[in-house]
Amino acid sequence: MFMDKLIGVFSNDIAIDLGTANTVVIVRGQGIVINEPSVVAVQKDSNGRNRILAVGREAKEMVGKTPGNILAIRPMKDGVIADFEMTERMIRYFIEKVHRRKAFVRPRVVVGVPYGVTQVERKAIKESTMSAGAREVFLIEEPMAAAIGAGLPVQEPKGSLIIDIGGGTTEIGVVSLGGLVISKSIRVAGDKLDTAIVEYIKRKHNLLIGERVAEEIKIDIGNAYPPREILKKFVKGRDQITGLLSTIEFTSDDAREALKDTVKDILDALKDVLEITPPDLAADIVENGIILAGGGALLKGLDRFLADSTRLPVYIADDPLLAVVRGAGKVLEKVDYLQQIAYE
Repeated sequence: MFMDKLIGVFSNDIAIDLGTANTVVIVRGQGIVINEPSVVAVQKDSNGRNRILAVGREAKEMVGKTPGNILAIRPMKDGVIADFEMTERMIRYFIEKVHRRKAFVRPRVVVGVPYGVTQVERKAIKESTMSAGAREVFLIEEPMAAAIGAGLPVQEPKGSLIIDIGGGTTEIGVVSLGGLVISKSIRVAGDKLDTAIVEYIKRKHNLLIGERVAEEIKIDIGNAYPPREILKKFVKGRDQITGLLSTIEFTSDDAREALKDTVKDILDALKDVLEITPPDLAADIVENGIILAGGGALLKGLDRFLADSTRLPVYIADDPLLAVVRGAGKVLEKVDYLQQIAYE
């Protein structure tokens, strides 16, 4: 115990939300130090080896715009590792960026992971983090981390329901007495919303657009509930029929139509969880409502849509994008709590 405290003095312990869309890093005692896209830009050299050109924000700017010998890779897919090597190199880059060799020992790292990841996926995340420079790795399930980060009374004998909508997965959890009573993870989230917009515009307007344009549409005029006034956005892409560049006018009504099936998938998952929630915890949820976290919580009107559909109050967490990493950061400050709720 004394050695753990001594090591903690010299080590900048880290909490990481290793997201499909963004990676956010908290250093104990310093707060959030990194919030960048989970993207790595690599260039193949003459020997066929990958040389990293950029990581994070700079790499994302290259998505869809690179020449043939440069690839912009998103190493995380659906909340888990799709490219082991690139994930390890991305984590190493972020750890080295915040550590800067100032500490005498390697950091303890807490990583938020989707509920229900397989043993193989857990092992891959842990090994990548260890290889990137961690001395010890704890994994915490994202619904629990999001609930802690959103300030819910997770250690009290009352039920709290959190929905964390990230880039790759939507995590739904009922939390009570420091544990997840019920959890559900579906691989439907922000990326699927972007894809739905791409496919809708392709189908209805014969226009090909990229994922960056789709994401801009989602953020600017995407909605799950009719807004007070119709929003419009001009969208540029390539006409499938003529092959020429073209521009269309896309409205918030179009966006809602494009997103409705994906939003319904999230609602259906929520209903599945509500149906199996024990009565006493269900009573707490009726009283306290549902909390939305993650980037998907910012989709316009999603709280109203879910509230109307479930007849329950729905609230958006403060700073929903950072709920998971803030929760992991709070756990990092209490080693006994970390060992209680994190798993390896």
